[in-house]
Amino acid sequence: MKLDVINLQAAPAGEVELSEAVFGLEPRADILHRVVRWQRAKAQAGTHKVKTRSETSYSGKKIYRQKGTGGARHGDRNAPIFRKGGVYKGPTPRSHAHDLPKKVRALGLRHALSAKAKAGKLVVLDTADLPEAKTALLAKAAKDLGWRKVLVIDGAEVNENFAVAARNLEGVDVLPSMGANVYDILKRDTLVLTRAGVEALEARLA
Repeated sequence: MKLDVINLQAAPAGEVELSEAVFGLEPRADILHRVVRWQRAKAQAGTHKVKTRSETSYSGKKIYRQKGTGGARHGDRNAPIFRKGGVYKGPTPRSHAHDLPKKVRALGLRHALSAKAKAGKLVVLDTADLPEAKTALLAKAAKDLGWRKVLVIDGAEVNENFAVAARNLEGVDVLPSMGANVYDILKRDTLVLTRAGVEALEARLA
């Protein structure tokens, strides 16, 4: 499939041939869902923690005698049934990450790229370069191009001036080709790839 290429001034800059194997698939929601769940689970901190009865700060003294009170038998007030006592089987620090085959991850990225291409939300940029690291320059270009929530994926390296200019610009995120992932692509309204980014992604996913 062919797509028009533009520059940051919205002027035409030729055409690019996109691989059908990477950008021409029929998007599958189940594949995208699996990959996004894998990404978010891996990113989860897993630092949730409650105190057990051995960790709560209370007296360890037996609260009343064992027999003859007419009530239930108890030891100290750290038991889970008392206020400020320990929590029974509460969450403890752990990793939420789970395995996902590499082939499924790569397939998910292909489907995410294809979903943007099919929805008409894929833009190919000639180069993502700026003469100086000025946020105002990129803000004007983004406004002229109608970019609101946009992810820009460049080649192996991102132009330093472009990255610095985008750093303080809300709604514009920049990644190198190796940082391309399903969650970030789907989260933004528009996906912008440079020529170098297209070549790098096709080489990676071919």
